[in-house]
Amino acid sequence: MQYNPGWNGSSVNLLHVRAAGPGDSLHYVWSSIGAPAVLLVATQSPNSTLRVNWTQLLSPSPAGAVWIDPPDSVVYSTAVVFTKLFEFSEAKPLGELFYPTYDLSEFSWDSLNRTLNHSALTAELSGAPATDPGGSFANGSLAFRVTAYEAGGRAERLPSLLHTADSSQLEFVLAGVAPRGNGSRFVLEVATVEEAGAVRRLRSERSIDDEYTPTIFEVLSLVAESQNGSSTLGFLQWKATAYGSRSPRREDGIRCRAQGLQAANWTLPVSSIVQAYFGESLGSSCTVSALNVSFGGEEGQVYQEKRYLSWSVLLGFGQPPRDTFSPLVISIAAVALGTPLAMLLLGSCLVLLARRRRYSEYEPIN
Repeated sequence: MQYNPGWNGSSVNLLHVRAAGPGDSLHYVWSSIGAPAVLLVATQSPNSTLRVNWTQLLSPSPAGAVWIDPPDSVVYSTAVVFTKLFEFSEAKPLGELFYPTYDLSEFSWDSLNRTLNHSALTAELSGAPATDPGGSFANGSLAFRVTAYEAGGRAERLPSLLHTADSSQLEFVLAGVAPRGNGSRFVLEVATVEEAGAVRRLRSERSIDDEYTPTIFEVLSLVAESQNGSSTLGFLQWKATAYGSRSPRREDGIRCRAQGLQAANWTLPVSSIVQAYFGESLGSSCTVSALNVSFGGEEGQVYQEKRYLSWSVLLGFGQPPRDTFSPLVISIAAVALGTPLAMLLLGSCLVLLARRRRYSEYEPIN
């Protein structure tokens, strides 16, 4: 993990996470320059490195300021941008009432270096609007917590996402922010950037197993596929829940919904890390898609009490991890299904033996 590689200042945030394999390497580049974003690059060289031209990156025209060396080692690259936070309430009988949008590219962000933990491979990017006339962020903040992994496993905290060494987890946290209405609900806008030859698709999978995330039976994945559908290149994966507590429990669950993936007909915020990497192709050959993730139930009364909201999402390369039944669940199911069957077989045998014994002891009168 490198913070602002090649730059001594802390007025901007750029975190480079590199995972090296025997024949390839993966790069995650997190940044709050412009809107918060992460650049994901997979290469076929174990020695590929990130290069940054800081003078150009911080200029009004950052195209070409970020690249991977050697350039021909790159086999896949994509980006995820967190652009806006919407807030609305259901004001009956007038319907939905939207408040002014929080544009995340206009936030002021704290130095990420203060939260960087090299041993735990974690960091937190926290910020608030540069101008806050209503004072909603006077005692609160919006944060993105990043966790990288060295091996496969499962997160300890709910929703206990299953991860691999090729993935990282991001936790979106809204803490202490005063809602601007009764029963306010929040919607996070997420944009993805794909180069020519790849498309994003939204998948939903349901399972009867909620062992690791109680009462949640749906997993959503935003996957990048080659246009011929032959392979999955990258993914975002999350469970259909958020939580309203710093120590989440089942009863703290908040309904989470994905409101459809659409082609974005707007441009990404200027001076972003995404423009610095993709350059001119961002407006020509690249495909930009947007997805809204909403938090809250039909009534909207989810944020008033504790004023805390956390949502976890996994980002990575290749196929998203798939949960399977654990040995414990398989054992319980085997006992639950096997015990009645064993009792039925044992009862049948006892009945047959009783009949044979009764027949053998029968003595005719004559």
